[in-house]
Formats: sequence, C-alpha cells, structure tokens
Amino acid sequence: MVKVIERAGIPIVQMCNLVPVSSSLGINKIVPTISIPYPLGDPSTPKEVQHDLRYKRTKKALEALTEEIKEPTVFSV
Repeated sequence: MVKVIERAGIPIVQMCNLVPVSSSLGINKIVPTISIPYPLGDPSTPKEVQHDLRYKRTKKALEALTEEIKEPTVFSV
C-alpha cells in the first residue's frame, strides 16, 4: 500500500517494527517502532515514559516526511 500511495505523489513514512521486511519491499522512508501489539508505546511503563516514546517516534516520522532522500532510508529514533 505504501508504494501505491507514493506513486500517487503523496509522501509517506511507514512506521513498523519489522524493518528488514519493509526494507526488502523497497519502502523509502521507515521509522522503527517498539513492538507489534504496541508500536508506539509500552503499557508496562509509566505514562510519562509512554508519552516520551510516542512523541519521539511521531516527531521522527513527521521529520522524515519533509526529508529528500535518494535511496530507501531507516530513520533512527
């Protein structure tokens, strides 16, 4: 789906925890997440920690949308 949206001219960032799979599919902009059931947080941590995890990953994804890249890139958080 990501490739189809990109072909339509809409910039997109895929947030995923299976980075090697997304990379092998040729996804251009990837932001790693934490886990499958809780991609942006960890319910076993305090709310302040969860907020920080979500904030940093979401901010990185928004920054990745504006970056010009020449090859598939995994943005570290």
